[in-house]
Amino acid sequence: MPVSFDEIMSDLRKRIFKPVYFLAGDEPYYIDIITDYIAEKVLGEEEKAFNQVILYGEDTTMASVIEISRRFPMMASHQVVIVKEGQVMKKIEDLALYLEKPLLSTILVFNYKYKSLDKRTKLYKTLNSQGSYFESVKLRDYQVQPWIERYLTTKGIKINPDAPAMLTEYLGSDLHKIVNELDKLLITLPPGKPVITTSLIEKNIGISKEYNNFELQKAIGEKNVLKANMIVKYFGDNPGDNPLILTIASLFGYFTKILSYHYLSDKSPNNVAAALKINPFFVKDYQKAASKYSLAKTIRIIKLLRTYDLRFKGFGDAGTEPGELLKELVYLILHI
Repeated sequence: MPVSFDEIMSDLRKRIFKPVYFLAGDEPYYIDIITDYIAEKVLGEEEKAFNQVILYGEDTTMASVIEISRRFPMMASHQVVIVKEGQVMKKIEDLALYLEKPLLSTILVFNYKYKSLDKRTKLYKTLNSQGSYFESVKLRDYQVQPWIERYLTTKGIKINPDAPAMLTEYLGSDLHKIVNELDKLLITLPPGKPVITTSLIEKNIGISKEYNNFELQKAIGEKNVLKANMIVKYFGDNPGDNPLILTIASLFGYFTKILSYHYLSDKSPNNVAAALKINPFFVKDYQKAASKYSLAKTIRIIKLLRTYDLRFKGFGDAGTEPGELLKELVYLILHI
């Protein structure tokens, strides 16, 4: 079976090495962390010149990778061979031949980003017995906010409940991008106050605290017509920073959760949070929104969102400006 990120990192810190690390999957963040750790920590600086080789899939062959991997280290306990962009290489299955008798003094790190191995292949089965196969899976939207909170907790930093949602709406699920922005925020934290707030985010990342998809959801959920229209106008005036396709996707996710809420038989806060995969802090917001949008209205709104998504993509629309489409859509939602 594939090993976990935590298992690999725990062994690496104990200097327990596998002869081959095959790092696959559509989330490059964890692949890069493992690769960078091996590149930086296994060999001393004086050992790297003769014993650390970095290859690129476009510029090498599997035969060359295997030949280099079979060399013995010079004045060091290990040789490190890192293959980046391995997903573009041909004859990837030939790696199984090397794994039949790998050189234990070589640590071969194979990056196979944005792809995964067929679990029926000989290579996959051999990796699980002789090496280490890791598959890095991209986070689903509902997993991003808890991930942000866990990441900051490991650094001893707190974050206000509404701030992760704000970051997620703006940054999406790209972990490299999220970590880069979070690390910028950490530098700006005032001494003795390790708490990330929406104001801090607005000041240092450039997200508007008042005009973003998260605030539009809240305004629509509360049927706050004035605030919703102000946000829609801001989006129309700043289309580059507020793509309509992302706003529609955000609202679709929001009303899909309201729809799920309506179908819950157990509407206790803990069950709602678990079923909707949201922070318990936001349960009351969904309860209020569901009271304003009945099951029938919610279903009609979801159909509206699909219609406007198609119109934005050019189906059944003669080229209405995105700002006007959003104005129409929000008006219909609020007055449905």
